[in-house]
Amino acid sequence: MYLRKDLIDACHKVYQKGFVSAFDGNLSLRLDQNHILITPSARSKGELQENDLMIVDYDGNKVEGKGRISTEVLIHLLAYKKRKEVNAVVHCHPTYATAFAAVGEDLSRPVFPEVILTLGKIPLCKYATPSTDELPNSMLPHIDYAWAFLLENHGAVTLGKSIRDAYFKMEKLEHFAKTLFAARQVGREKSLPLLKLKELYEIAEDNYGLKIDKRNRLDY
Repeated sequence: MYLRKDLIDACHKVYQKGFVSAFDGNLSLRLDQNHILITPSARSKGELQENDLMIVDYDGNKVEGKGRISTEVLIHLLAYKKRKEVNAVVHCHPTYATAFAAVGEDLSRPVFPEVILTLGKIPLCKYATPSTDELPNSMLPHIDYAWAFLLENHGAVTLGKSIRDAYFKMEKLEHFAKTLFAARQVGREKSLPLLKLKELYEIAEDNYGLKIDKRNRLDY
């Protein structure tokens, strides 16, 4: 089944990139309106194979697979229930993005045009105890519009229309955080002015057909 291969490919990439270590993180994709395919708990993403993946229903019950369901499955189910256009979720602990989350700083500043158009606002979700309902609840204020989230003192989550899309959003998020960190070693980043932001959004819609949800625009 090609969806299993796609999910495993993403698992191996996040491990190779250092977005997770040891048994950290969890990734999933939507199979249909009743089931998701998700990584099991306490398994290295770099070692997973297709037959290690689990099928879970929208109530969080195991339908198929061996092992334990990830305790953070609630993050994934929240995204699928709230956003019909979301078909994949990636949760990792990338070093630079997590560093910003650890100091309590979001990444919703308009610095790089490509980040503005692909990720939009990157909110900081207040700290919540992992494996509890507090964690998905911390994302609720932003779940209707955001594609990338920082989890305070925890890590990051990206959503995508496919697992490939969700993976690349995580890669973009970490690259943005790393570049921002580097910029601050030599000075301070310069944000784009409001006029240039509006111009960027107009060009994106006219030239690329990108219609950005107002709630995810940095000029609102």
